[in-house]
Amino acid sequence: MNVVDTSGWLEYFADSPSAKHFAAAIESTATLIVPTVVLYEVFKKVRADFGEDKAFVAVAQLKLGIVTAVDEAAALYAAKLSSDHKLPMADALIYATAQLRNATVYTQDAHFRDLPGVKYFEKAGSA
Repeated sequence: MNVVDTSGWLEYFADSPSAKHFAAAIESTATLIVPTVVLYEVFKKVRADFGEDKAFVAVAQLKLGIVTAVDEAAALYAAKLSSDHKLPMADALIYATAQLRNATVYTQDAHFRDLPGVKYFEKAGSA
């Protein structure tokens, strides 16, 4: 099972050079878990940059995966992970969702660097 962080989705939609790191996970929809917080973040960013119609098109792509709401277990585990690893709330919810489902997180968000169960890719141009 896989979870693609918001950063990966945005690279994929932009068809950037970094998109190759996320394409296989995104396109394997049967094993793709999409936390609702990722829906929120992608919709917000795409809407701000490209308008509401494109944001709904993006969300339709995300919804091909297994959309997973934040439940009590994820919320409490996210709070623990946030405290233990100094993760912002959204990142902690994404990571908790993945950990509770034995999924790998694909990301280029440095908050996830060096965490178990994460495939981290350096942002292009940041090395």
